[in-house]
Amino acid sequence: MVETGTVNEIGDLNLAYLLLAQRLVREDVASAMFRLGMSRELADLLGNLSLSQIVKLAGSSLLLCRFRFDDQPILSALTLDGKNLALQQAHTAILLSGQRVEAVQ
Repeated sequence: MVETGTVNEIGDLNLAYLLLAQRLVREDVASAMFRLGMSRELADLLGNLSLSQIVKLAGSSLLLCRFRFDDQPILSALTLDGKNLALQQAHTAILLSGQRVEAVQ
């Protein structure tokens, strides 16, 4: 069983993530879809959630966000020293853009 402190921290992280993701979607859907790695359907759903729905969803003991760098090339691109920062960010964006967008289940 996960201890209460950890569950509360997961809930706080979920709430912060959902609020940020919703703000990104409402400001610029296409950019949010790219940055968050989500489909249009999921972006639309997230953009239309009420605050009470977000709070209820955030209360889950499951972490709702995930790392997008699931493989070594992406993690290496993010952590390599010595590269020009702009070049490193561009390289990372290219690698992330090649990832499959999560489909709505």
